Amino acid sequence: IEAELASLPGLEETLERYETAKLDEKMKEQSLFVREERVLGIIEDRFEPFRRWLDTLRDELPIDRAFLSAASLSGLPSNVLLAKTNQPLRRLDEQLAKVADDFQNALDAAEVAVEAIRRTWNDGRAEAQVKYEAILRELKKTAVVAEEYIEIQRKIGRLAPLKEKQRVLRQQGEEHLTQRQSLCAEWEDLKAAELRMLHEAAGHVNEQLRGQVEVEVVAVGDRSPLTELLRHNIGGRLKEALAKLECADDLSLPEFVEACRRGADALVEEYGMPLAQAGHLASASSEMLMRIEELALPSKLVVRLNTAPNGVAPSWQNLGSLSKGQKATAILLLIMLKPDAPLVIDQPEDDLDNRFITEGVVPMIREAKRRRQFVLATHNANIPVLGDAELIAGLTPRGEAGEGTATVEPGHIGAIDDKSVRELVEELLEGGRHAFETRRVKYGF
Repeated sequence: IEAELASLPGLEETLERYETAKLDEKMKEQSLFVREERVLGIIEDRFEPFRRWLDTLRDELPIDRAFLSAASLSGLPSNVLLAKTNQPLRRLDEQLAKVADDFQNALDAAEVAVEAIRRTWNDGRAEAQVKYEAILRELKKTAVVAEEYIEIQRKIGRLAPLKEKQRVLRQQGEEHLTQRQSLCAEWEDLKAAELRMLHEAAGHVNEQLRGQVEVEVVAVGDRSPLTELLRHNIGGRLKEALAKLECADDLSLPEFVEACRRGADALVEEYGMPLAQAGHLASASSEMLMRIEELALPSKLVVRLNTAPNGVAPSWQNLGSLSKGQKATAILLLIMLKPDAPLVIDQPEDDLDNRFITEGVVPMIREAKRRRQFVLATHNANIPVLGDAELIAGLTPRGEAGEGTATVEPGHIGAIDDKSVRELVEELLEGGRHAFETRRVKYGF
């Protein structure tokens, strides 16, 4: 619209020169017909949005109710109740279909009526055209000028309504920007609320696993969504600028975007970027800056494990630098914090040393089993025996690994107080009574 309206001042200036030359008096009737023609054109344009609305309505009909089918609702506890919503949706479907037909009929009737008026107007225009051509023959040498005068009026008549449309669009744009600013503020509030929840969860973990595991929340710790967006959409060299964003303390996307809008000097001052690279970022399009504002930079969770024995000063190690067994230790401690959900673990002793099993896993199981159920498959006697298992089931395998089966023989299931179960634990998990006694003697117990 701005591009089209750019020619309007020049056209109005030319028209003014013609009117100064008194050409408008001879062309007055033709000029009025040009204005009338534009009025009819505007009326026809007014039908267009209603045609689009009607097309949109018809595209949405009939209302999709597949999600309410018996198959879709099968298994839901309220399937009979939910199925009843089919009836009001079916009625709405029928009523909207009737509305669409009435809409179509009203639109067609209005267009037919306007077309009839246009035909009558065309008849009057034909008579005026005869007079106009007579005037052109009179003017002879100025005929071309007269045609140009009428064409300028026609162009101005077509462009003039765009001014109002431009005003409306600008107003709508301002309203959208205001709404977007509100949504962006709400978006930042939601991200802040999520961060607070993470800090609270980390605090709970640190309290429950004091001296064993600690968790730290690093706000916007993962900045790759931002750097990837800039790397692929902003031209020029950005290596040093992106590095500055990666290491910036407490990076705020709204503040970064505001600095981009203020210009390269603001980016240099606030983030220490090279001037040339800051210039590339400051020249980013408005759309690109909006995309930056809409990003979510995930927080990073740093998990540390105390690898020092009991009674020794803590030695905290990040999860990434731990051995496989130490990682399993930290993760096992974390997943056992869930207060009431049943927990099923296949061989929790894998990659764990016996010290941690007896000092960490077993005490936690003994304490937590009063509130939740544990189902563990294990080859380590410390877990069922020291963990005070309510039920021990000894499996007898048959066939090759991966293809065989396992059964529980009679007498191989029960509490540790059962003689047959106790003997099974001695044999399978301790290596037999002889091995157990041999270790006792060697340890000097």
